[in-house]
Amino acid sequence: MSFIITRSDLLAPQKEQVDSLMPYLQDILRNALGSLGKDVRLGNVRCVSAKRGWWTKQVKDEIWERGGGGWMVGKVNVGKSNLFECIFPKGGRDKILAKMEGTSLRYQHQDMGSLRSQATIGAMEVPMGRSVNAQNSLLPPAQPELRYPIMPTVSPLPGTTASPIRIPFGNGKGELIDLPGLARGGLEDHVIESHRSHLVMRQRVKPEQFVIKPGQSLLIAGLIRITPTTPEVTILAYPFVPLLAHVTSTEKAIAIHTQTQPSGVPIIARPEAGQKMNLAGSFELRWDVTRQRAGPLTSSSAAALSTRVLPFVVYSTDVLVEGCGWIELVSQVRKKDMESTSSGEVCPAVDIWSPNGDYIAARRPMNAWLLGKPGPVSSSRTRPRRSMKGVKKSLKRKMQNSSS
Repeated sequence: MSFIITRSDLLAPQKEQVDSLMPYLQDILRNALGSLGKDVRLGNVRCVSAKRGWWTKQVKDEIWERGGGGWMVGKVNVGKSNLFECIFPKGGRDKILAKMEGTSLRYQHQDMGSLRSQATIGAMEVPMGRSVNAQNSLLPPAQPELRYPIMPTVSPLPGTTASPIRIPFGNGKGELIDLPGLARGGLEDHVIESHRSHLVMRQRVKPEQFVIKPGQSLLIAGLIRITPTTPEVTILAYPFVPLLAHVTSTEKAIAIHTQTQPSGVPIIARPEAGQKMNLAGSFELRWDVTRQRAGPLTSSSAAALSTRVLPFVVYSTDVLVEGCGWIELVSQVRKKDMESTSSGEVCPAVDIWSPNGDYIAARRPMNAWLLGKPGPVSSSRTRPRRSMKGVKKSLKRKMQNSSS
């Protein structure tokens, strides 16, 4: 079994940056597996991008070498059909037949029936004494093996793959099976039908930095409300979601979220969704990201200070919106404020409200904003160009004097 993370170009703009996230992704996956995570080998995790061609060749080669039945299981609209077309081992049939006959590809117009009987390498045959009962099979019949098979339809609409699609390869060496997508979680049920396709992130989001001050809340398309609960703490928010977000006063945000007050900002929630908004939970920004966020203070090429001597601590967390994306939350806390508490440590917290109090979770931050933030502006300035206005006037004056 292999774990394939599709559309990895949504995580970072460059392949090297996505590859650097692999230890983080393995830890997140191991934690998601719960008690079974410690016994699972996670060396077979791949971050692929069918759009950018990242790691698709390696996955294709693995499918060819492994043979047998390859099953693609995943949720709706995660890019399975698009990935299927990129990693399907095309031309494998030609390779086997050309190798067996010792000929080049120009002779492969011969009778394929006579050559099929000789292709015994990796052929899948039904053992003697057994029969395949098509009525009890959970899969439809496999397509005949062709050099250019019909691939699954790639569409932004959910449920395009209505039934399993089986496409054989390698003259019986194996087949790749695309299964219908699993349900995404139900958040789209609370969204106006014409806006449901907006929940799916199709290109990398370059988030705007939102500053949430005390007494304010972050509202995301009228579906999600994030309200800080720690007094006198400012929180920075970076929404990696394909939805519009804005900051407003908490009182106004509650009225808009519950649909008791009209709003001038776009809202995609259904009219009856306002009555279903409940508390999804209180989430602490409990992961220390001071080293990553302190910039040149902790950089080895600059001050190279230890985080222990800094007068502040930076906390962060990623708030997950199921089937949509995540919001990176960051807050800076002064150490003297932490020392004044009985426990000696205080992590900022937020209350998050969503339809039925569902579709929200938290994880260790990925620091995705740092991967794609704008680079520093160069401080070197070129000498300004000298104005030629006075030079042209003096030259004109000299020409007039010489002519007179």
